[in-house]
Order: sequence, then C-alpha cells, then structure tokens
Amino acid sequence: MLYVVATPIGNLGDIALRALDVLKSADLIAAEDTRHSGILLKHFGIKKPFISYHEHNEARRAPELVEHLAHGENVALITDAGTPGLSDPGLRLIRECIQRELPFTIIPGPSSILTALLGSGFSTERFSFRGFLPVKSGQRERELRSAADCDETIIFFESPYRLTKTLAACIDVMPDRHLCIARELTKKFEEFRRGIASELLAYYQAHRPKGEIVLVISGS
Repeated sequence: MLYVVATPIGNLGDIALRALDVLKSADLIAAEDTRHSGILLKHFGIKKPFISYHEHNEARRAPELVEHLAHGENVALITDAGTPGLSDPGLRLIRECIQRELPFTIIPGPSSILTALLGSGFSTERFSFRGFLPVKSGQRERELRSAADCDETIIFFESPYRLTKTLAACIDVMPDRHLCIARELTKKFEEFRRGIASELLAYYQAHRPKGEIVLVISGS
C-alpha cells in the first residue's frame, strides 16, 4: 500500500496521529529531502529505511517504488512540508499506482493553502490554487493578469526573493485589489499582512521577507 502522508508545514505538533502510525509501520519512507525529513522522524523517534524522492529523480524513483508496492510492501511518501503532489513530487507515483491498480490512500494533514486562505479573511466560497508564480517576469505578469480577471479568491506560492517584484507587478495589474501575504505559517514568526499592493510593497522593501510565503488575492 502507498500512503501519501501530509507532514507539518512548520509546527511539528500539527502532525496527525494517523500520520505517525503510518510512518512507524511503513516498510519504506520516500522523502523529498532525506535530511529535512530525518529531523521530523528523529523528533518522533521513528527509525525506518528511507530514500530520496524529489523532482530531479522522480522519473527514475517512481518505477522503483512501484516494484516495492507490487511486492506487498507499505511505502509512505512525504515531502518537506505539506501534502505530496501539491506543488511537490508525488502525482507521478499516484498515477503509476492507478495505472497498475495498486492500492494507495491519502493521509491528510496541515495545509498552507487552506491556512492562508482562512487567515486572509477573504471569501472562501470559491477559490483557486495556482501553485508557484512563474519565475520569468513576462509569464508572472500574464498569470497575475489572469488572476485579476477572476471574481474568486486566488492563491499562489511565492519565493521571498521574488515577492517585491511580484508586488510591483500587482501595482500595475491590480492596484486596488486587496492582497494578503501569509508568511511562515504555524511557525514562531507567523505573519498575515493585508493591504493593497503598493502598501505591501513599501513594507517589504523596508522589511526583507523571509521564509515560506503564500500570496492570497481577493476576488474582483
């Protein structure tokens, strides 16, 4: 059985009891970053064989893990934080299991997407998650223009190194739209900062952003 296990997005205390049971009983753990996951496993006293499974070796590793599953082993798939398959490796392996008719299940847990959405205070009736904003400025601006045309709440992941460029683009594309920057969710320095793009840009030009960032855009 393949277990797709959500892990804490920051605070280790958020891990689900079921997730701990699965990790303790798994024959093999496939982790996006074995060093990062090693900290999590050590914290909860879990000692299991585990291998790396990330975007650079996913094509090669997926068939290997499928063979483990085909031989009746229990494999737990985890990423550095959050749920595998959502802007992280995992979907390829799930599709392999579907194609081979191998059993799998999802162990839900903490979600930066939902945490940021609720913390923003924006409408939760209809929303869209669009993953990471493109690195190239032209593609990023096109993605933001598409978001500006939507009447639903839009959620993006963004790098702290590109946040000010993104906010500058938002000034041109959606100057009056309310935005929320959700940063370092569930961690010690968790922050929800709301405002229009010009206000947020001024703040983050004066206070260099750090950590994981979710950008939430209110609907039009």
